[in-house]
Amino acid sequence: MSNKTSIAAIGDRDSIMLFKALGIEAVYSSDPRETERAIHRLAREGCKVIYITEQAAEAAKEAVDRYKTEPFPAIIPIPSRIGTTGLGMRAIRANVEKAVGADILFGEER
Repeated sequence: MSNKTSIAAIGDRDSIMLFKALGIEAVYSSDPRETERAIHRLAREGCKVIYITEQAAEAAKEAVDRYKTEPFPAIIPIPSRIGTTGLGMRAIRANVEKAVGADILFGEER
């Protein structure tokens, strides 16, 4: 990763090919161990934002969880070409509930 690159994307080739066209580092990965290694490498190299397909994030859950409490990199799950698993929305919902104490997004109180 070059010193100026601070955004990367990880996932299957078809889902993140567009990121490469936009000049963002794209890491093609379908293997969970390879995905974990890519996350750790990007973090070590100072990457600030990592977009990762929801399927890849679920497969490399330990590595993704490792950086949840760190300011960088921000690891953002995105839907893949085959659709969403709901991981991104569940994470947003959990964070809102933790901050507010109620589910203001979907109207359910706890």
